[in-house]
Amino acid sequence: MIGPRVRVPGGVLARCFWRSLFLQAAWNRRGMQNLGFAYAIDPALRALYREPERRREALARHLGFFNCHPYAAAAILGGTIHHEERVAVGLEPPGAPVAYKATLQGPLAAIGDGFFWTALRPLFGAIAAVGALLFGWPAVVSTLTIYNAIHLVLRIGFFRTGYRRGDEVVGAIARLSLPRLAERLRLAAAGVCGAAAALVAVRADVVPRSGSFLTAALVSALGYFALSRGAPLLPAAYVAIAVGVGLALVTHLYGSPF
Repeated sequence: MIGPRVRVPGGVLARCFWRSLFLQAAWNRRGMQNLGFAYAIDPALRALYREPERRREALARHLGFFNCHPYAAAAILGGTIHHEERVAVGLEPPGAPVAYKATLQGPLAAIGDGFFWTALRPLFGAIAAVGALLFGWPAVVSTLTIYNAIHLVLRIGFFRTGYRRGDEVVGAIARLSLPRLAERLRLAAAGVCGAAAALVAVRADVVPRSGSFLTAALVSALGYFALSRGAPLLPAAYVAIAVGVGLALVTHLYGSPF
């Protein structure tokens, strides 16, 4: 029997999102993030299923295998609550939320890894390194604050979009073009790493200050050109480092060529 639409209260949704920040706290080899996901969605299930037996059944179906990027998983959590609301009133079968999770966890894991782990975090790590060399620890604290503000805003957006739009969250995330943005961030990170290497050389008195900026520009341009032409990241980084070290030795032995 289909009943009236049930909505999870806003305060309960906020609790679910807060709990999702600890998604990996109970990571295990068998279910990976399953315990963290069940812990995060439990307040919503308690609001939707007043009968103890139905609540136990709902919680049990979320104890199966689950593994996703911890930031992108917020979209799946929100969308799963959306589907659980429909299950609670008979609009969908109990297996719908589980199928939703199984379908999205792989693609969103790939998007999250590519954007956050291999692009955004390395870029801000490089910025923190340059900031530490120039301004000391306050720059590191500022960089961490900005990075966490960005990722929290995105996680909140993922969660809200998943909850409000259910299956349509796929199109919403696709419109962000995160893979394309990740490529640009990786190129920017390569340039910032070149600047950090030049600053380290200057601090060690290997490269005179008069040539440091030109050295940094040359190494950064080399890395940027190689990556933009499809060169693998690690070989490109090694070549850029080798060129930087070579320039540093030439400068140390014969003076700055610039």
